[in-house]
Amino acid sequence: MNTAECPECGAEIQLGPKTVVGEILTCDECGSELEVTSLEPPTLELAPEEEEDWGE
Repeated sequence: MNTAECPECGAEIQLGPKTVVGEILTCDECGSELEVTSLEPPTLELAPEEEEDWGE
């Protein structure tokens, strides 16, 4: 099983065998939402904030 480091707090994040690029994970240590940006090597970045469109 692959692991990657949380860019926010440095915690080790376990990546499952079915993890795919673009998947959003949550860090158990700091609660940050993280996006998988690469599997070789396993790389995580802070997920972009979703902006509300208020129905526009």
